[in-house]
Amino acid sequence: MSTRISFVFVSLMAALCIGQAAHTSAQAPVAGAQQPTADAGTSTDFFVMPGSDFDRPGLVPRANLNIGIGHTFGLLKKDPIGDELTFAYSYENAGTHGFWHTDFGSHTEALGVMKNFSLPKTKTVSGYTWIQAGLTSFTGNAQVQNRFYDGEALGAIVHLSYHCSIWIQESFNKIPTVPWYTTTSIGYTWSW
Repeated sequence: MSTRISFVFVSLMAALCIGQAAHTSAQAPVAGAQQPTADAGTSTDFFVMPGSDFDRPGLVPRANLNIGIGHTFGLLKKDPIGDELTFAYSYENAGTHGFWHTDFGSHTEALGVMKNFSLPKTKTVSGYTWIQAGLTSFTGNAQVQNRFYDGEALGAIVHLSYHCSIWIQESFNKIPTVPWYTTTSIGYTWSW
């Protein structure tokens, strides 16, 4: 069920991007107007990534919903750690049953640094690494439990137009007192 919903969501976003790109290319450019390029130096990305955790034990799938914003700084293009600073909020179902929501959940606010890099022989697909650190709050117990969050991700970006892209990501997450776990996500990004 969740895979179908994610696929439908991404398909709808891709159709909107392709339609917007076709509409933009059909319009005649205004004389003297600057057209944005992917290498203009800076951009801001708004992303929504629904996905699934594979929690231990038994690799049980659980909802992982991620929303955030990032800004790429042109002066950091040559920095080996990253060129985009991000802020993200994630909700994860931490219950023993159900995919979308149970009383037990974790809410994570994280700051991150993302390194975007091009792949050889293609301009349509690029890659990124993403390192995040933040605070996770576990809910559903008598008291909210706060823990440090550390996440590392590797992903691919499918550029549909200058403004629209689809992100595909695999991340490894570590929270003290919880065994590490992976998250697989696919999402939509709007850039300006």
